[in-house]
Amino acid sequence: MLALLIGAAAHLLSARKLQRTIQVQVAPIALPNDPARIARGRYLFNTRGCTECHGTNGAGKTVVDSDGMLVVAPNITRGANSATSRYTVTDWVRTIRHGVKPNGQPVLIMPSEDYARLTDEDTGALVAYLQQLPPQQGERRRIELPLPVKLLYAVGAIKDAAEKIDHTLAPPRAQRAAMTAEYGAYVAQACVGCHGAQFSGGAIPGAPPSWPHAANLTPGPGSAMARYPSADSFVTMLRSGKRPDGSPISPVMPFDSFSQMNDVDARALHAYLVTLPPRPAGQH
Repeated sequence: MLALLIGAAAHLLSARKLQRTIQVQVAPIALPNDPARIARGRYLFNTRGCTECHGTNGAGKTVVDSDGMLVVAPNITRGANSATSRYTVTDWVRTIRHGVKPNGQPVLIMPSEDYARLTDEDTGALVAYLQQLPPQQGERRRIELPLPVKLLYAVGAIKDAAEKIDHTLAPPRAQRAAMTAEYGAYVAQACVGCHGAQFSGGAIPGAPPSWPHAANLTPGPGSAMARYPSADSFVTMLRSGKRPDGSPISPVMPFDSFSQMNDVDARALHAYLVTLPPRPAGQH
């Protein structure tokens, strides 16, 4: 009986939390129409993890189907079953940067915290690219969570993206791509959804139990970065999905995306990660 009551409470409270309304101020941004900027949007889509969930054509796909959890990412083209066919530019920005749907409710699973600090220029380029994707007969969004995950979400142990993002921050200034730690900090924002805001890794909140912990990317105890003292070794890992000893890294890591990073982004990311202060694994 107690288990039934806990299960019912988890279901009710998590559903209520998902139905809350979040007020955010979304400043308008300009969308580019020149081929170079749209190509930049395509590059961001392909290298920042978007394709891992929505597919290379934007039609959506099954992301997780294990441990009692099912996550089907939606079609974000203008084709059948589209979740975004009526999106305005403001709707795109609200969802991507703030983790809030057009109706004011939070998105679930989508790691908008990874994209919250995109510049106006890169956000505009990404949206411009998304808007011109060819229509696809895609997937409808489906999320089915086991009761333990619902309970943890209901009590705040697992947070949605909108809870993690500081919605009051102004967008960062345009970044000049360079193999520097400063630019690397910008690239590294694509890693916070799994590795945490402090990049110390640990259990990925809300992930299936079978998923491994995210690696500690700081120089602290148990750091994965000890294997990659040079930018060359780090870039090789991103390209191959393997450690220096040849052993494969978990496919949970989005290598299909990160392997397509250009040398500037990949080396800048390494330059930034080696400057992080040491933290024990999982310390956020």
